Amino acid sequence: MSAETFSKERAEAFGEKMVGTLNGAAIALMTSIGHRTGLFDTMAGMSPAPPETIAAESGLQERYVREWLGAMVTGGIIDHEPGLNTFHLPPEHAALVTRAAGADNIASSMQWIAVLGGVEDDVTEVFRSGGGVPYSRYPRFHEVMAEESNQTVVAGLREHILPLVPGLTERLESGIDVLDVGCGRGRALQLLAKSFPRSRFTGYDFSEEAVKVARQEAAAQGLSNLHFAVRDAGHFHETASYDLITAFDAIHDQIRPDLVLANIARALRPGGTFLMQDIQASGHVHGDRDYMLAPFVYTISCMHCMTVSLSNGGMGLGAAWGKERALSLMADAGFGDVRVETLPHDIINYYYLAEAPARVRLMGLETEQRELAAAA
Repeated sequence: MSAETFSKERAEAFGEKMVGTLNGAAIALMTSIGHRTGLFDTMAGMSPAPPETIAAESGLQERYVREWLGAMVTGGIIDHEPGLNTFHLPPEHAALVTRAAGADNIASSMQWIAVLGGVEDDVTEVFRSGGGVPYSRYPRFHEVMAEESNQTVVAGLREHILPLVPGLTERLESGIDVLDVGCGRGRALQLLAKSFPRSRFTGYDFSEEAVKVARQEAAAQGLSNLHFAVRDAGHFHETASYDLITAFDAIHDQIRPDLVLANIARALRPGGTFLMQDIQASGHVHGDRDYMLAPFVYTISCMHCMTVSLSNGGMGLGAAWGKERALSLMADAGFGDVRVETLPHDIINYYYLAEAPARVRLMGLETEQRELAAAA
């Protein structure tokens, strides 16, 4: 770059931005630890206290707690009184970093930074070699995803999500058949099965680990109207079997989202409903510049959503596939009139609602599905 075009002011501003990013990343990691160890939850109920008291109340090692407090104080999360050597979590901050905050608990989402950091070597390698990083390389993925589901789906299910479909609550109370595609550990289905004992619920996920946990939790609650199965949603061929099919933050991760959506369309009974929650992105970088969570969405897409699909030879749509692409693939699957909503408790997702197609437009997908099934 020539001296004439180099702006010292712009370089200094960018340097400050990068230093802020470095500090922010460090605070994110320590915030994740504060969530996982329960330190925020403990401190929310305490008066200002010294490190040894906080450690004792938390059941943790004082030396580690003291160093963690250093990061939290310099990061502006914990208040500190030097003369008394006391530390305090202000109630305004507790409202955003404790489990009691529910859907507002940002500390829970900070866990993704460590989860993604654990596969940095793997992702760097596939930048060079191509392909992708499989689910097996993410040991805490389903654990963290279950927490996120509790906040965005489970917490808002009765009050916000079900009312999106007029009459759905009443139908669930009477008894219908429900399928959740990409159910993970099945927290949403567990709540539904408890709330609506006359309805029958099924969850599909291709992670054996997630399904195993889901089955254990359902059995512990005695939920006889709930069934889980290990299944790739790109390879199920049920017809007119369900009155409601849901997919919570799951379609963009699929190997072949187009086939999955076609399978869902076919599996719905006449008059049935498809409810899809997925990332609130435009699908265009220029359209996402003002979206407050865009850097996080593109990062988690590159380091998880896109790469796990590519690891299986999939489409690799990524988390930022966007509303335009989502509506296009839904139309190809046969969904004609799709309504897109946002909800106040969930700042990261759109909610897509569609009725069962009168006639599924095949677009060559059925033939392709048969060929894939034969090859498998």
